Amino acid sequence: MKKRADARRRPPGGVHWKIRLRRDRTLILMTLPAVLLVLVFNYVPLLGSVVAFQHYDPYLADNAWQAVLESPWVGFEHFSRMVEDRLFWQALRNTLAIFLVQLTLFFPVPVLLALLINSFVRPRVRAIAQAVLYLPHFFSWVLVVTIFQQMFGGAGMLAQTLRDHGHEGIDLMTDPGLFKFLVTFEMVWKDAGWGVIVFLAALASVSPDLYEAAAMDGASRWRRMWHVTLPALRPVVALLLVLQVGNALTVGFEQILLQRTAVGSTAAEVLDTYVWNVGIQFGDFSYAAAVGIIKGIFGLCLVLAANKVAHMMGEQGVYKR
Repeated sequence: MKKRADARRRPPGGVHWKIRLRRDRTLILMTLPAVLLVLVFNYVPLLGSVVAFQHYDPYLADNAWQAVLESPWVGFEHFSRMVEDRLFWQALRNTLAIFLVQLTLFFPVPVLLALLINSFVRPRVRAIAQAVLYLPHFFSWVLVVTIFQQMFGGAGMLAQTLRDHGHEGIDLMTDPGLFKFLVTFEMVWKDAGWGVIVFLAALASVSPDLYEAAAMDGASRWRRMWHVTLPALRPVVALLLVLQVGNALTVGFEQILLQRTAVGSTAAEVLDTYVWNVGIQFGDFSYAAAVGIIKGIFGLCLVLAANKVAHMMGEQGVYKR
C-alpha cells in the first residue's frame, strides 16, 4: 500500500520529490540567499499595499505597522480620485508614449548588433566589440546623463561646434518634444550591450552544421541569416519582448527623475516619478499606493496578453501553456 501511495505522489515519468531534494540540495542552498532577498524586498513590502484602502497617517502611532492598524478605512476612495486626476492621466500618457518609442527604437538594436558581431570571423574582434558595447551597462544613470549633457546640452560639444561655424547653438537636453527620443537613445547607449550578450548566447547554441548545410544548398549569407540565424533567435526575442511589455509602465525612474526638471513635468512626468512626487514629496502615501496597485495590475495583464501572443506564434514565452 505504501508503494502505491508513493507511486500516486510521484509525477508520471518523474523522480520522487524526496530524491530530487537530496540530489539538488547543494543547488537549493546556493539559491536560498537570492530567494530570501526576493522575499524581503519584493513580496514582504506588498503587505503595505493595504494603505491604498485607508487614509494612512504615519503619525498615529510610534511605528509604521501600528499606524496601519489604527488608520481609518476609506475603501476605494483613492481609486475614484485617480480616475478624476488629470495629472495621473498625463503621467500615464507620457509613460505609454516613452514605452512605444523605446519598443520601436531600442528593442531591435541588440538583435541587429548581435547579428553584426556574430558575422565577424575573427574571435578577437568579436570579443573586443562585445566588451566595448557592454561597458556602458556598468555606468550609473548620473554618469550617462552627464555624458549626454556634455555632448548635446546648451554648452555641450554639438552646440559649441555649431557656434564655431557661425550657426546658432542648440540644447537637445531641454527640448520637451525630443525628450522621449532622448531617453530612448540614452537607454540604447547604456543597455544595448546587455541585450547583445543575451542574443549572442542564443546564437552560440546554433549548430555550425546548419550553416554548412545551407551553404551547400546554395544559400547566400542573407538567406542563411533569414532561415537559420533568425529562427534560432525567435524564442529569445519572444521571451524578452514579453518581459519588455511587462515593464511598459516602468520606463526608468532614476533616468527620468534626473532630467525631469530640465524639460518640465508636462513631458517628463511618468507613473514612477508621479508616485514618488505624490507619496514622498507630499506625503500622500495612500494615494501613491493606489496608483502603484493599478500599475502592477496593468503590468500583469500586459504580461499575460503578450505571453498569449507568444503562444499563438508558436513560442513558449515566459511560461508554457
